[in-house]
Amino acid sequence: MSHHLTAGQRAMLENTLRLRLQDLLRQRDLHQEGRSRVDHARQVLTQDDDDAPARASDREVDQALTDLEQIELREVTHALERVGDDDYGLCEDCSATIPFDRLRLNPAARRCVSCQGAREGSGPPAR
Repeated sequence: MSHHLTAGQRAMLENTLRLRLQDLLRQRDLHQEGRSRVDHARQVLTQDDDDAPARASDREVDQALTDLEQIELREVTHALERVGDDDYGLCEDCSATIPFDRLRLNPAARRCVSCQGAREGSGPPAR
């Protein structure tokens, strides 16, 4: 199989992924104040103040942010697991090469722009 990424490019992408993983873990710990996700949600629910509607809204925002953090954490972890594999940087849907510039912007990218656009409903239909 032809390797479209050089060893240097892979090393750079792996380093970027490792740094992002550290940032996400630090952000999660700060966001949850060292508690598990369940304990953090319980704490948000039981805050003792008189503004229940605002607290409900804050809780929804808090949970959405936590969900997004968890999704990105999984994506980055998965990318780190496969960065050394021959198929890293190939689209999971069509096997096309994902350009290095796209990977540099998002080293966890699993699809080419065309397939990602089709998946999100903003690109050409899937082949």
